[in-house]
Amino acid sequence: MRAEKVLILNFGGQYTQLIARRIRECNVYCEILNCRTSADEIKEMKPTAIVLSGGPASVYVKDAPLCDKGIFELGVPVLGICYGAQLMAQLMGGKVSMAQVREYGRVDLTVDNTIPLFRGIDRVTTAWMSHTDSITILPEGFKVIGSTPNCPVAAMGNIDKKLYAVQFHPEVEHTVKGMDIIRNFLFIISGLKADWTMESLVEQTVKSIREEVGDREAICAISGGVDSTVAAVLVHRAIGDQLHCILVDNGLLRLNEAEDVERLLKEEFDMDIKKVDAQELFMSALKGVTEPEQKRKLIGNTFIKVFDREAKEFNKAEFLVQGTLYPDVIESGDEMASTIKSHHNVGGLPEDMHFKLIEPLRLLFKDEVRQVGKELGIPDEILKRQPFPGPGLAIRILGEVTEQKLDILRRADYIVTREIKKAGLYNELWQSFAILPDIHSVGVMGDERTYGETIVLRAVTSSDGMTADWARLPYDVLDRISRQIINEVYEVNRVVYDITSKPPATIEWE
Repeated sequence: MRAEKVLILNFGGQYTQLIARRIRECNVYCEILNCRTSADEIKEMKPTAIVLSGGPASVYVKDAPLCDKGIFELGVPVLGICYGAQLMAQLMGGKVSMAQVREYGRVDLTVDNTIPLFRGIDRVTTAWMSHTDSITILPEGFKVIGSTPNCPVAAMGNIDKKLYAVQFHPEVEHTVKGMDIIRNFLFIISGLKADWTMESLVEQTVKSIREEVGDREAICAISGGVDSTVAAVLVHRAIGDQLHCILVDNGLLRLNEAEDVERLLKEEFDMDIKKVDAQELFMSALKGVTEPEQKRKLIGNTFIKVFDREAKEFNKAEFLVQGTLYPDVIESGDEMASTIKSHHNVGGLPEDMHFKLIEPLRLLFKDEVRQVGKELGIPDEILKRQPFPGPGLAIRILGEVTEQKLDILRRADYIVTREIKKAGLYNELWQSFAILPDIHSVGVMGDERTYGETIVLRAVTSSDGMTADWARLPYDVLDRISRQIINEVYEVNRVVYDITSKPPATIEWE
């Protein structure tokens, strides 16, 4: 058991995972729990500090998500953020009401920088607000420690009991000193030591996997992406030759991807890899299917069918290794959040699956996975590779997936990657790729009328995939990509650029 940990109670806020990410950036381990976890259960987990997340509800409405009031009596520092701040106020005897003036966006925040939470912060700073309700009456023992022109109680605290609440969001980048505020809570108020490192994570994970698997065997799907590679190498370090990697060529990979992945991993890590040609099986399953969620689930189920078949070669194979990440879990939905989209390695698994899951990266964000990979000695050729969705090109083709569409998209996508790398932009972007939207338009090529395919170019910047901004690519790069696609992919006569951020859009189109 870890000596130090921060527990985050999730009330369904869109930034809950971002709070976890910020805490981990401070080299502090944290876990996210359902907000209804009892105070007794939390006490058993021996947290060093507790954070209450934001959430979309109002604390005074019927069926609003609540936490056990007993957590405030555990003697553990607590920080409430937005909804969490309002809930702390209400549960401890204060009052929350609909605000006369709602606040959304950047605001000027005035703080009492003599108290620990705001130590070293300018008296007037910039914070990010997103709330309709406000704390109107303070609980006994609390005092105002921060305010804005339209929010008299933008922050409150019971200094003696180490209970703090902020109406704004310190976890978002728009709150200028947000990380300083989080550090103050973690280190000054809670006394944490910042001793959670990737080295310690690898050591603990390897030990845990070794104990769980014992002398049994495991199989792992290798795609060549960062997630599956790091997961496989991590498990391989724990159980060695007991791990058997299966590279499934599902027909949905990028140009020459299966061959390149097999060669690289065998040469670099001497891992047991079996390449399986399952293209016909996947294409048959996807025939006539156009609905995105159905595509994802069919691909997930087909993966498991392949594993079931291949596992017969390994009599002791009882475990399936997956590179599931935190964003996968979050976007697949839970009790406190609506489903945005399911991921094949989360929502597509059949209930009668014959394997026990090993998901060594399930609590990690993408940047943390890359740090783990570096610790494991995985080369940058893999670690700096942009994320690629589990369902592959199937969710970058709108409508039915066919061999012809896959061929068009592969060639266009290869050009996008090639030109982005030539421009020296590949490592600056979170993702850059092509989409085939099944849109035809009129064009003129060689003095003749054409009625060709459209390719959508998508390029975004992000730090964790939870939010993303469309990349401001130089015009000459956009021009070169467009010309090369139209010159080399004869079925295409139009290239357009997606300039939508996440939210409101997702990074992938399906």
